[in-house]
Amino acid sequence: MGLDKRIFLSPPHMGCEEERLVQEAFESNWISPLGPQVEAFEKEMAEYVGVNGALAVNSGTSALHLALRYLRVDQGDIVFCSTFSFVASANPIVYQGAVPVFIDSECESWNMSPSALARAFAHYERMGKLPKAVIVVNLFGQSADMSAILRICDQHGVPVVEDAAESLGATYHGKASGTFGKFGVYSFNGNKIITTSGGGMLVSDDREALTKMRFWASQSRDLAVHYQHSELGYNYRLSNVLAAIGRGQLGVLDKRISARRSIFQRYYLALSNLDGFMFMPELANSLPTRWLTALTVNPLYAGISSGEIIEALAEENIEARPVWKPLHLQPLFKDCKYFPHTQDKSISEQLFKDGLCLPSGSNLSEEDQDRVIKCILTVMNSRGTKK
Repeated sequence: MGLDKRIFLSPPHMGCEEERLVQEAFESNWISPLGPQVEAFEKEMAEYVGVNGALAVNSGTSALHLALRYLRVDQGDIVFCSTFSFVASANPIVYQGAVPVFIDSECESWNMSPSALARAFAHYERMGKLPKAVIVVNLFGQSADMSAILRICDQHGVPVVEDAAESLGATYHGKASGTFGKFGVYSFNGNKIITTSGGGMLVSDDREALTKMRFWASQSRDLAVHYQHSELGYNYRLSNVLAAIGRGQLGVLDKRISARRSIFQRYYLALSNLDGFMFMPELANSLPTRWLTALTVNPLYAGISSGEIIEALAEENIEARPVWKPLHLQPLFKDCKYFPHTQDKSISEQLFKDGLCLPSGSNLSEEDQDRVIKCILTVMNSRGTKK
């Protein structure tokens, strides 16, 4: 392993405002869950993405769970979900006793394929059992083709939950990712474009729904002097201290997006003309954040696989990772139905086979990025591949 410092894939990027707001929370002694920082964070997030309201919770997974419960997803129901995603996108379906059905990606956005979605609807319509909801995942900082997806879902009267955990700050036709469906979900995990160390946000124009889910997220405590509970609830709320961090992070989100897009552009200029290298495309009428720089490497043309590049980077103390393993290939979901992009072509499986993500943190220096690029070019040259 090289002696140079470790370069991480997407580390937290903290500033001074976060520390000031946390100190404010400490000075007020408002440390326990809820408080003025939480309320302010929700208000500021709703204003940033342009919705009526927001609900701060302890994870994006919790937000998805609350959304599915509100939509009355229950035992034996079907929920369509993007297959090309992290397991947290589908786990809440199982929490509710429902059955996930996985939908493939498309080449244009790497996100949910409208054609696969249409075939899935046609299949279950013939069976007389439409899904209760559709979870659309927006990966690596880019929106799915929401116009086409909403058109299909609206035709069948099925609500959409937008898992925008990776796409906060991205836009599609000038509108914020996460605001197209009935509910949108963001994540503030440590590797996201902004972080609260751990946390999430549920957004919607439906204030009544948010009020109900806020009740559930706070252990469903009834209005009484004593502790009384008439409904099942959860301990899902975000703490006042973590909300303070989130407020500071939200204030610099646009700068973080600009930095990550610049990092992507430098990678693209340095590597896009290598044989077999293909960067994640930018969907028409959208503005991705490039949360992670993702690409595919075709070994037939590159003379090397994405896995071998990841190993070469690891030897130089540089973290890179494969793209998501499709959920329909996970042992947990081996019995679930899957609809590929076309009858004989699975886009997500090919992306998993050839894809990788490069270090993309907004605090990545040009010097460190040059280390990443140099390592890739060196291993390519050692294989006899010319630029």
